[in-house]
Amino acid sequence: MISAMPNAGLAIELQPAERAQLEQWESAQGTPQQVALRCRIILRAVAGQQNVAIAAGLGVSRPTVQLWRKRVHEQGIGEVWEIAPGRGRKAHYDQGQRDRIIQATLQSKPKGMTHWSCRLMAEAQGVSKNTVNRLWQLHNIKPHLSRTFKLSRDAKFLEKLTDVVGLYMNPPDKALVLCVDEKSQIQALERTQPGLPLKKGQCGTMMYDYNGNGTTTLFAALNVLDG
Repeated sequence: MISAMPNAGLAIELQPAERAQLEQWESAQGTPQQVALRCRIILRAVAGQQNVAIAAGLGVSRPTVQLWRKRVHEQGIGEVWEIAPGRGRKAHYDQGQRDRIIQATLQSKPKGMTHWSCRLMAEAQGVSKNTVNRLWQLHNIKPHLSRTFKLSRDAKFLEKLTDVVGLYMNPPDKALVLCVDEKSQIQALERTQPGLPLKKGQCGTMMYDYNGNGTTTLFAALNVLDG
């Protein structure tokens, strides 16, 4: 919510998540200096400082402070990453292009893959990897993350859980624990039930159970005596 304040420029009020995002951009090592400066301008504006005080404290002109108050007012905090056409190396993408990138991320998958990467999405949309990364950060989209879940209906689940956890809590002398699974690079695509799709601020989910391949061979490899 943003409202006008006489003689003090635009008074800016941000949601906690938006303020945290600006603070993250401002302090991140990879953030360009000009973007970090814009973040500082907006953060000071949010704190209630007047344009004159912000300009003096950051060593910029008052029109610069007014400009970025106005741009964030009209376009949101993601505008701090944008550069006017003809200046700098970054291209200026309109809202339609941004919407297409977000829609493609949430509603499609690259051929033969489980999710989009910055590189693949950049190639598909004809933009830079940094542009995709900034949009994903702005909308809190994390295609590479997924949350697994397992609901057991076993009547003896608690009893079995206690036995397994008990071994870890109080292991016998000279015990050796082997935990074996498929390599993370090998995608197990045959889940027993479908998960929930990727959304803004929420990673996709998938069932813990899947139809595995090569399990017999994997366990046979541990049988060192008879192969």
